[in-house]
Amino acid sequence: MTQTEITAPVSIFNELGDLCNFGWARGPFFHYDRSLLWTPRRLISESERYVIFSPTHLFAFEIWDTGIFGHISISAVSFLDKKISGKFEKCLLPMGTLELPNQSENTVIKKTVNDNLMEFICVEDGGRIIKVDAPRINRGNRLRGEVVLTAQGGSQSIATLSPWRRQKDSFQLIRCSPWYAVEGVMQFENTPLLFNRGRSWGIYEWTRTARPKKDIRYWAAACGMHRGQQIGFNVGYCSADSAAGTENAFFADGILHKLDQVTFRISPANWLSPWRFTSNDNRLEMTFVPVRQNSYQNNFLFHLLRSRQFFGFFSGKVILDNGDALRFNNIAGIAERRKTYN
Repeated sequence: MTQTEITAPVSIFNELGDLCNFGWARGPFFHYDRSLLWTPRRLISESERYVIFSPTHLFAFEIWDTGIFGHISISAVSFLDKKISGKFEKCLLPMGTLELPNQSENTVIKKTVNDNLMEFICVEDGGRIIKVDAPRINRGNRLRGEVVLTAQGGSQSIATLSPWRRQKDSFQLIRCSPWYAVEGVMQFENTPLLFNRGRSWGIYEWTRTARPKKDIRYWAAACGMHRGQQIGFNVGYCSADSAAGTENAFFADGILHKLDQVTFRISPANWLSPWRFTSNDNRLEMTFVPVRQNSYQNNFLFHLLRSRQFFGFFSGKVILDNGDALRFNNIAGIAERRKTYN
């Protein structure tokens, strides 16, 4: 499949207000301006998500505004005893009041819901800071702390803009950066958890969507170190038309290697059994071994959001753009199936 690479900043709208410039990019080149959308606010979804992991723990932090529902959520997974804890704070009919920014750069997001604080700060050179204070995440225990996410110089991101066939006002705009080095401390269950640079990693995912009537999205991302090289990936698909550019990419030391279509193969009888991933260009073969699952559902009037998240480890082989084969084992990450109806 021939994909269209966008190599300079562009608007996702033309002078008539119609969607344009579909494709993929190696950075946040797509300009999104919510005020230019004709789509009703109740059909616009916006989210900011970070996943960070040390050798012993994984944390996922998310702020999500679907117009009908909003939430801030925290998931905490221990790789040592396979325990999972979580905090899910809802708000009904936010309709943009969570004030997530139009762009993924040079932003500060600070939200407090029911005494739970979550703050995402962009700093110079592409870095990020995450501050969290959740008083009762697990049986009254507190999660609080601050970590710094650092980007290697010259690191690239995968960004895509995709339309829906026969639903001309619907689109999906995604940016993912699965290559951050993480350092800092999280105090969890009365224990300080250290995130040491070189052994702790992070993923940033940014999405803006004008939703279709229904959709199912599959997504997975991971990051880590293998044989002295920092690696990561983002793979996924939904019912949007990805002919101009898929969101599938592998990263080696921050440099993007573009993949075509990737298929998730999951046992319907047991979602916690190993998953298998293959690409149609025969460049990626990968397995995912889930450690724990986290599920949630929002349902109000005619809107449904249902998500199943899985945390675990990825192993496999990828062919880089120069033809080299890179094998990797037990890279920590996340996989997800998310269903929406309007």
